[in-house]
Amino acid sequence: MESKKSIVKHIPNFITSLNLVCGILSIIMMIEGKIIPAFYFILLAAVFDFLDGLSARILDAYSDVGKQLDSLADMVSFGVAPALLMFYYIKYSFLLHQSGFAIETVAWYEIIVLYSAILIAVASGFRLAKFNIDPNQSFTFSGLPTPANAILIASAGLVIFSPDFPESLSQFILNPYLLFTSTLVLSFLLVCKIPMFSLKFKDYKFANNITRYIFLLISFALLIIFKVIAIPVIIIIYILISVAGWIGGALKQ
Repeated sequence: MESKKSIVKHIPNFITSLNLVCGILSIIMMIEGKIIPAFYFILLAAVFDFLDGLSARILDAYSDVGKQLDSLADMVSFGVAPALLMFYYIKYSFLLHQSGFAIETVAWYEIIVLYSAILIAVASGFRLAKFNIDPNQSFTFSGLPTPANAILIASAGLVIFSPDFPESLSQFILNPYLLFTSTLVLSFLLVCKIPMFSLKFKDYKFANNITRYIFLLISFALLIIFKVIAIPVIIIIYILISVAGWIGGALKQ
């Protein structure tokens, strides 16, 4: 019996390890210039990130090691990987708009734009550290969750590099200064104190979970209609609903 309990308590950590493996594979795919597979590995890492917490609750298999391992895995999958992706996008955008672009000869402000992608990793580190010491982020997050941010950045690659989208849309997104602005905004959202709703349910009453049910219905509808391409839109809707709720709450006070 004791042996069985010992095995069960390691199941969440094993799932967390799969999250870490997916993050590493995503980075490898980026190094090889395979952006679409890199996106899918980040998406799969987010699935494992959800499942490790779910399994820990179901099996009552919480541990200090698991908590630390979860943050370390998230830092790789949802901190380093999306930062590298943003760096890739910005560098690619410079190459697209400037023939003969080389890091050795760029202007100082272009260096700032290019390496601003590092902010994604730094802000994600702060976000994860704050989450670990804040016991009040079960049903409402303080700032943008790192998996949501990583999926948004990664899914942009679907639009940029998918042949199903017009080239004009890809070129619009691949503006280095638009990407720079997006990096600053997302980094701010990661570390800010704007409350963003969690998809965890205290109960399943509609009145107590209106925002969650509406968001899920919209998300399922978009996924059915547009399939995986709907993912970046869903994340943006999540951010807008959360910010709108925060502004509405502030105005009522």
